[in-house]
Order: sequence, then C-alpha cells, then structure tokens
Amino acid sequence: MVLTKEYFSAPATLLAPGLLGKIICVRSPQNDVIRARITETECYYGEGDTACHASRGRTLRTEVLYSQGGVAYVYLCYGMYDLFNIVTGPAGHPEAVLIRGVEGASGPGRATRYLGITCAHNRLPLDPGHGLWVEDDGARPEYEELTRVGIGYASPEDQARLWRFKVK
Repeated sequence: MVLTKEYFSAPATLLAPGLLGKIICVRSPQNDVIRARITETECYYGEGDTACHASRGRTLRTEVLYSQGGVAYVYLCYGMYDLFNIVTGPAGHPEAVLIRGVEGASGPGRATRYLGITCAHNRLPLDPGHGLWVEDDGARPEYEELTRVGIGYASPEDQARLWRFKVK
C-alpha cells in the first residue's frame, strides 16, 4: 500500500519510529523502481528543537519544512552527501524524519546514494507520479530508541532526546 499525504500529516515524533520497516521506492531514470526497507530514522521537531534546521526560523533552505507532510526535504551535507528527510505534520509547523538507514545501506549519505535520491528530489511530493514514494507492506520490526547523531551544535537537552530509532 502506498502511503498518502494523510499518513504523513502525523507528527514526526510518531512517524520516526512508525516509518521503520516501511519501504522507500524510487523510480530511476531508466524507469526501474529501486526499493529498500527503512532500518533507521531520526526525528526533528519544530523551531524549539535546536537540532532542527528550522530552529532559526524560515529561510530559503528550510521553507520546505513548513510544508504539509508528505514531501521530500533533501539537502547537501558536508558538501558531499545528499540527505533525505520526509516532511511530516501540518503546514506551518517545521518537522521531518531523517532516513538514516535502509536495508543494504547504513548511514544517511549511503542510504540516499544507494536509492539514487539527490537534491533534485527536494520538495517533491511523495507519490508514484513524482517517482519517490513510501509503501507499507505490514512489517512492524522491533526497534531501539537512541540519542541523535551529529548534532553537537544543539542544546544539551536536545542532544539527549531519544529521537533516533533503529531496527534491532
């Protein structure tokens, strides 16, 4: 079953663990579909979360985070890695789930490279018509809750949040 915009209207705090086991699907330029099951996610939730890119408000880069859930937020990290996030929640509240890993590729940069997701996917609605979507086949894996990674700039409170979720 293809997940719809309604599914992604839930908050990132619920969807980050809920996306574990779901399948990211990407249509390649050759019209093949690459599929990979999500194994690790991280939650970023609002301007009050100092780890969230929107913590300093709206900018050209972060505007997509203020969208209605169900679109891709893809950005370049360290000048070399495209990182894929799924925008979630209602329009006007910046939040997203970073896809940190999929079966076959551990780490957010490796996952996007494995799937062929690039910054060209930024702002695309998640649906088959746009070539990037998420499917649910009923898998509900067990997972662990961990602290987020690579957010040394965030407040100690936000660094300590157990908002990273990894399949056991």
